[in-house]
Amino acid sequence: MGNVMMNAAIMKDKLLIEVEQIERPAPGPNEALIKVQCIGVCGSDIHYYEHGRIGRYVVEKPLILGHEVAGTVVEVGSNVSNVKIGDRVAIEPGVPCGQCDYCKGGRYNLCADVFFLATPPDNGAWADYIVMRSDALFTLPDTMSFEEGALLEPLSVGYHAMNRANVKPSDKVFITGLGPIGLLAIQAAKLFGVKEIYASDVVAFRREFALKMGATAVFNPLEDSIAEELSVLTNNTGIDVVIESSGNRSSISSTMSLVRRGGRVVFVGLPPENEVLLNVDKIIDSELNLYGVFRYANTYAAAIQAYAKSGLNISEVITHRFELQEINAALHLARTQKDKAVKIMIYPESEAAPSR
Repeated sequence: MGNVMMNAAIMKDKLLIEVEQIERPAPGPNEALIKVQCIGVCGSDIHYYEHGRIGRYVVEKPLILGHEVAGTVVEVGSNVSNVKIGDRVAIEPGVPCGQCDYCKGGRYNLCADVFFLATPPDNGAWADYIVMRSDALFTLPDTMSFEEGALLEPLSVGYHAMNRANVKPSDKVFITGLGPIGLLAIQAAKLFGVKEIYASDVVAFRREFALKMGATAVFNPLEDSIAEELSVLTNNTGIDVVIESSGNRSSISSTMSLVRRGGRVVFVGLPPENEVLLNVDKIIDSELNLYGVFRYANTYAAAIQAYAKSGLNISEVITHRFELQEINAALHLARTQKDKAVKIMIYPESEAAPSR
């Protein structure tokens, strides 16, 4: 009997992806085979596609991208008991070693020996099927769509940022950069009960999107006196937490002037250069708390539980939908129309894709 084949979008070189037939993977004893229903296009996918690397991670051989994924379990290994055939699941894309001090301490996102989808040399999920260790699978409630399941990945970045800053419902939060991460950070803040959420971006389309997703007010950092306006809007009490998701050098530096004394700043966006100026005098004099965010840890189960009862709709962030065979058109749109595209979703089967 011949091998079972499937479609996969394979990056052969920079700016070159081809959809090909490859052998479908089989699950090991602790794994499950998932039929992929939808996969998001992430900024990191675009960066690998354009530049062939992100920092120390270099694409050195053909690679399948995509790590924001949800699907249906179609086969399970002999030791798997937490999911069963037919379950609708979201896939946490990182599988840590489980042995190191970071894993045992609950900060498994810092594990040095982690398998992470679409991070070289590990293949991702732009394919018909994917095999994953079963403890990285989270069953979706009936009220959550596959799209929402896939979006749990970028939502988790914002959710982890809120955890890092110990965000409370009474906090006033300011988010810089309104790409998918920043926009979903608005939703994460709402899951934490925050009522005052301010945001900024240079693109008007994204500012309008932020208002649609629940931001209290939005600003253009190139035109507005943000610190002064925030002072007025908060009755001079100031911003408790700044979430910096733009990665813009100037924006990173400006966080020091936007947060109140004793406040918290969370750095999510990666700048193109390693070193950025920060006002150390302000950090010391105001006793600021600074946090970095690297992916996330322990977010999926908590986010599913909170989101399922929230009445929010994170799938509003999806602006475009493409079939897997149309992956090059999807990537072209993501690269060239940032004033129109926010989150692009890919569907391996055309009948799985909702109307555009």
